[in-house]
Amino acid sequence: MIVTASRRGGEVKRPYHYTESGLDSVYLLNGYRFVASGRGRGVVIQDVDGLHMAIGSNLVTSKKRLSGSEFRFLRTELLLSQASLARLLQVRELTVARWEKGQTRIPLTADATIRVLYEEHVGGRNQKLSDLLESLAELDDVPDRIMMEETNEGWSRAA
Repeated sequence: MIVTASRRGGEVKRPYHYTESGLDSVYLLNGYRFVASGRGRGVVIQDVDGLHMAIGSNLVTSKKRLSGSEFRFLRTELLLSQASLARLLQVRELTVARWEKGQTRIPLTADATIRVLYEEHVGGRNQKLSDLLESLAELDDVPDRIMMEETNEGWSRAA
């Protein structure tokens, strides 16, 4: 049964609480319909990809710090595992899991980084950032000594 409310003589569906996103605060005013299925009543969301993009854009432009579930939403939209994001952020996988469960506060640097990564993913604005983060994640410990030599072309790092 669809619950409706009367507004100026017309029937209006009650907002649908979209918990499937993993976020408790998302409600849909339209763009969905209920359908009968073998397991009971189900819901069909029109343009789920567009909806998720709009939710993600709303999260990254929000003036408040991300919650653990919001952080997880952005990570999953980026198709990143906790391990791969941990590697990018130079933290342990368990640390990312704790942020997402709300057990520890997400540092501002991690909050800002995932927002920028999401903006890049959606808008393709700054591929260099992803490349830089990837290269930083792959850094090995190297000796502190940098050997330089002067050549006919000028100074360069010695081989």
